[in-house]
Formats: sequence, structure tokens, C-alpha cells
Amino acid sequence: MNWAPHVTVATIVERDGRFLLVYEEADGKQVYNQPAGHLDPNETLQEAAIRETLEETAWHVTLTGVVGVNLYEAPSNGVTYLRTTFIAEALNQDTERSLDTGIIEAVWLTYEEILERRAQLRSPMTLQIIDEYRAGRRFPMDVIGA
Repeated sequence: MNWAPHVTVATIVERDGRFLLVYEEADGKQVYNQPAGHLDPNETLQEAAIRETLEETAWHVTLTGVVGVNLYEAPSNGVTYLRTTFIAEALNQDTERSLDTGIIEAVWLTYEEILERRAQLRSPMTLQIIDEYRAGRRFPMDVIGA
């Protein structure tokens, strides 16, 4: 059997008590998720996280830490994702930039607003990672190699 997880990255961006999420079309539904995506060839995890956040939200960010590395098997298709989630600080927004295909908009939501939209989250991992971050789970950037 030839099995390989899909390597993905995501960012937790919090500013003034609000989290940066994307509202996107996925599998025929409109859902909320952290800025996230797949690792491209010849790219570091850090580069992928910065790129995906910019492509999906038009926000330039700097990475400040790591929440963790998680495995998630999607019940919809059985694909396993190996996801590294970074903590990022929002620097500035490129208001002229178009968002990736499938992204409806980037939104800033409070934790309470995210809970109200729990049924619209792309996966249980979306809230799980926010909860881990809010509980203080943070690692320094050097825990991840280049």
C-alpha cells in the first residue's frame, strides 16, 4: 500500500481579540477556516504559511511561533492531512490583491462569533487549533527546521 499524508500549513492570526479566517467554497459548501493550504515544491513550511495567508486573505504576516503539528483524516474523502499551524502577526493588507479561487472573503471574527458558526467550520480542526492557541499552546519558531 502506498500511503502519504497531504502536507499542509495554516496560520492563527489574532488582532484585537479577533481571528483572521477565510470564508470559502469547499466541497460545494461555504465554510470558515484558518488561512491554510498545501506545501509547494521547494518551499519551506514557513514560506508556505506566509504565502497561503497572503493568497487567501491579502494580509502580509510575519510568523512568531508554532501552535503544533496535527494529523487529521477527512471523513469526506479519507485523505490524511499533516498540518503545521503557525502563529502570525498581521502586518498590512494589500487591498488591491485578488484572493485565491474559492475564497469568498477574509473575515476577522471574535471567538464567540466563531463558536456561533461552529456548524460552518471546514473541519473540527479549525476550532481545535484556536482552542489550543487560546489555552496557551505555543512553541518557538525554531522548533520547526527550515
